[in-house]
Amino acid sequence: MERFRAAGGTHLFLATQNYDPSVTFSLEAYARQFETTWLLAEKARADVGVRVYPVLAPYPIDLVEATGRLGAEVALEVYRSALDLAGRYVREKKAVAIGEVGRPHFPVADEVRRVVEPAFRHALEVARDVDCPVVVHSADLSADGFAELAERAREVGLRAERVIKHYTRTRIAPEARAGVVPSYLARRELVREVASTPGPWFLETDYLDDPKRPGAVLDLTTVPRRAVAIAQDPAQGADRLWVPFVESVERVYGWRPELTSEGAAV
Repeated sequence: MERFRAAGGTHLFLATQNYDPSVTFSLEAYARQFETTWLLAEKARADVGVRVYPVLAPYPIDLVEATGRLGAEVALEVYRSALDLAGRYVREKKAVAIGEVGRPHFPVADEVRRVVEPAFRHALEVARDVDCPVVVHSADLSADGFAELAERAREVGLRAERVIKHYTRTRIAPEARAGVVPSYLARRELVREVASTPGPWFLETDYLDDPKRPGAVLDLTTVPRRAVAIAQDPAQGADRLWVPFVESVERVYGWRPELTSEGAAV
């Protein structure tokens, strides 16, 4: 986090992860995971001055192993309960969104496929009930895929603009998004391509701190470095940063990131 701050970073959204070496199979384990993520966010704010916003949910791929281990009904019940717990964190202002949720982007057994859809619907329902965005993990989506995602949200009464498509790897024209918000992988060429696109949209790294896989995904410092490059480019300029870092947060999350006079996050 110190490197992120040194690169100019002040705010980030942190999607929870499993901190244990095996898949999570119980609500108690999810509770420990969510609390760890929240504590990491608090520590970053106190020690480094970076504001970290937790995004909490049971990871959708967990259902694959959990269904084989616990059976479909029990696995789905644990998953739904973990989503409800994530919703309570949002209500208590210890998290800002439900995520990552969605569907496996690889073939799965029929038994797993049957629980994936009700699990995803419940995630959307929780986001609706606690009035927060939902971050979706899925395969790459075409315009039809964005439209289907928007329709799934509308079915439960959640606005499409509250649905964020994580790990978007190509520019999606505004008219092709059906209201869903792309979060673009901050590769240099893609950032140049989307910098002048109307919002809302975000930038992300999908950072992975694994010494055994250096360079597997973009480093945590990538987004602030891209922001500095945009601000210093005479053809673009700092005003281009307003869309991903202020306007989009306001429109999707409902509040504005702020800084102190010294540049620290508040």
